[in-house]
Amino acid sequence: MTTTRFAPSPTGYIHVGNLRTALMNYLIARKAGGTFILRIDDTDPERSKQEYVDAIQQDLEWLGITWDRFERQSDRLERYEEAAQQLRDDGRLYECFETPTELDLKRKKQLNMGKPPVYDRAALALSDADKDRLRAERGSGHWRFKLDQERIEWTDGILGDLSIDAASVSDPVLIKASGQFLYTPASVCDDIDFGVTHVVRGSDHVTNTATQIQIIRALGGAVPTFAHHSLLTGPQGEALSKRLGTLSLRDLREAGVEPMALVSLMARLGSSDAVELQATMEDVANTFEVGHFGSAPTKFDAQDLYPLTARFLHALSLAEVADDLAAAGVPADQAEGFWNVVRENITTRKDIATWWDLFANGADPVIDDEDADFVTEAMALLPEGPFDGDSWGAWTKAVKEATGRKGRGLFMPLRKALTGQSHGPDMSAVLPLLQVIKARG
Repeated sequence: MTTTRFAPSPTGYIHVGNLRTALMNYLIARKAGGTFILRIDDTDPERSKQEYVDAIQQDLEWLGITWDRFERQSDRLERYEEAAQQLRDDGRLYECFETPTELDLKRKKQLNMGKPPVYDRAALALSDADKDRLRAERGSGHWRFKLDQERIEWTDGILGDLSIDAASVSDPVLIKASGQFLYTPASVCDDIDFGVTHVVRGSDHVTNTATQIQIIRALGGAVPTFAHHSLLTGPQGEALSKRLGTLSLRDLREAGVEPMALVSLMARLGSSDAVELQATMEDVANTFEVGHFGSAPTKFDAQDLYPLTARFLHALSLAEVADDLAAAGVPADQAEGFWNVVRENITTRKDIATWWDLFANGADPVIDDEDADFVTEAMALLPEGPFDGDSWGAWTKAVKEATGRKGRGLFMPLRKALTGQSHGPDMSAVLPLLQVIKARG
């Protein structure tokens, strides 16, 4: 069975970069009828916060991303220790005592000599007596995985055939001197134990994947199919990392972005398939192909979400926006007429209340200086209500005959005077709503 996972660290809110990874893994599982796991990577007790765990779940649920299994790495520390001991017993995990300063000096020396800054495995030469002395002086050491210095090869679901020479990579640190397990050993254990078959993540993890493959094999696990998607950039190709704080899912939600607009964009962005607004998550899953994504950096512009949000809202039925209309104060007996008039003139749900306020309470008129006399004359010609669908045409015809104005010079000043806006629904539909509200007042 196909099994995927999304494994966020609860150290902050989910942003669009995280979402890309979560969504791809989710869609692969759903399309195959498999299992999607939400795994909280909370092995760092100082940075992990329950409020972020709650927020991650809320954001995923808002998008319609549901999980079949929930796991927390903090519940599995004994399992990680068992795996670490197995690696120690097999000679694949060794203790090191260099300080960060000493390691930095080693790297600089190697670079100055034109060599790659790879850990020199000096700790392997330490005797038991050396280790006892260093523990007494410095405390417990950190633990590195001893890589087999061979070429690691795999076929990536997006990038194709990949190959990394393990001799060009430092033996990765798996356990800190404090005893804290880092991402790699915990993730490998979980993927093995939970039967994860497919892992999609960012291209910045490619080297990490190579080392993980060796660790998986050292622990007797089956290597999943890996796929590495490109990283997001800003609309001009600029680095997005510094802006991700303003692109959290909760910020986008607060701005009025619709879940299906965000999902539809992120499920196609960077692929050879055109972005299409989908109505349901099932539709998105059925048309998703991870192999259609490319390796080039992917440009993301949050402004692209608003036309999709508008299109999604325009297609909603009266029943689907009933709660929004009620919250805006629209009377039930006027809801259908109001929605039919404004539905194609809203970008987010927030605009519903804005339009109703205009109809219910009027707007501050916008009158350009050169139009002041014209508007005064036109308003004097406005007949008594009630207005219907023909009232706007009859009134503007009378104004045209009296003033000689026509086209945009006739219609735009009147729209701005009545609604305070230069755009909006057909005024022949707006005028009766304004009159109905007057009558109710």
